Amino acid sequence: MPKTVKQPENFEAGFAELEALIAQLESGNLALEASLASWQRGQELLQYCEGKLADAERQLKVLEGDRLQTLKVDGDQA
Repeated sequence: MPKTVKQPENFEAGFAELEALIAQLESGNLALEASLASWQRGQELLQYCEGKLADAERQLKVLEGDRLQTLKVDGDQA
């Protein structure tokens, strides 16, 4: 029976978890098994975050008539 992957609550939570995993891996203080599990979870989080960003980009294209526009914010000189 395949293991169910716990999805983050949202993009920000997934990104924060990914950053924490990277810091743990970079510390070099994890045992081999823990490092492999962290790497695997990191790959899952990366896919999740990339998917959320791709969804947002597709939504922006729809909102802009299939053409991405530069977002103008108050104070921009354009």
